[in-house]
Amino acid sequence: MSTSSIGFSGVAASLVLVVLAMALSMRDRLGLERSIAWAACRAFVQLVAIGGALALVLADEAPLIWSWLWVAAMVVIGAVTIRSRASEVPGLFTLAAIALGTAVVISQIVIFGLGIFPLEPRTVVPAAGMLLGNAIAATVLAARRTVAEIREHRAQVEVRLSLGQTGPEAVRPHVREALRTAIGPQIEQTKIVGIIALPGTMTGLLLAGVDPLDAVLVQAAVMFLILGSVAITSVIVGRGVALKLVTTDHRLVIPVAA
Repeated sequence: MSTSSIGFSGVAASLVLVVLAMALSMRDRLGLERSIAWAACRAFVQLVAIGGALALVLADEAPLIWSWLWVAAMVVIGAVTIRSRASEVPGLFTLAAIALGTAVVISQIVIFGLGIFPLEPRTVVPAAGMLLGNAIAATVLAARRTVAEIREHRAQVEVRLSLGQTGPEAVRPHVREALRTAIGPQIEQTKIVGIIALPGTMTGLLLAGVDPLDAVLVQAAVMFLILGSVAITSVIVGRGVALKLVTTDHRLVIPVAA
């Protein structure tokens, strides 16, 4: 198997498209050039820092517990990220942590319990990272859409409550719509894999010289796990948020829009 290293010069060359994006922003007066530059610089610094830390955690002789601790930290940071992106949702940190933790535990049991990947430091963190990275965006969307759907249909919910339905029953149709919105993009992304999009895992393996069929099988397993994780986190957070919006005496309490 052949390997490749683009080096810092290759990374610098890849900035051509970033510069082009900044130029387009300036030409069309979008005001995004500073944000683009900051995003690129921040991403690079973060990746270099994480790369150095991962070199220690993922070393062959590194204790496996380090990898599990890293994953736990990723779950906590992911929950903080979700809370910050949907700050209008009450009590979201704990709910997000439970959702992400549940998805990681289930996916890791599947991955290593069924022998999809070997249980080694080099597989634990990357597998969890791919799942969490996709689940976070869907979870934020689930939380925000659940609040938005119930707010937009407040009158309908209150009518159901006045007719004797419980809180969960009254909000269920709107939670269902919010979850469709949150999970839908990942379903569509899964549909086009291999036809239009070549995902990161497969692309990385191909660039590293792995046999195409082996790369495809790894990517398929990863995509299935991601789809399941997105569904798990979205459902837990969507339903959890909805329950927080209805009191024990079946009154609707919606937070003020941010």
